[in-house]
Amino acid sequence: MASIFDSIRRAGFRRGPQRILAGICGGIAAKTRINVWLVRLVTLLLFALPVVGWGLYAVVWLLTPNHRGSIPLERWLGRG
Repeated sequence: MASIFDSIRRAGFRRGPQRILAGICGGIAAKTRINVWLVRLVTLLLFALPVVGWGLYAVVWLLTPNHRGSIPLERWLGRG
């Protein structure tokens, strides 16, 4: 399992410093160089599709490291 979390960290995607909820939109905006408000708007539109929006957001949040490299799922499994 450690190699999975290490490979996620090496991908270079982090939850962004421009946070409202979990920083996912800020991280996407920083990585793709798209305006953070545009990413947030698209995310809100995806929330209209319950499984796609909320489910995908939750999975991304569980697997995305923060600025210190800490991954929530890894912490919950007791490995982080």
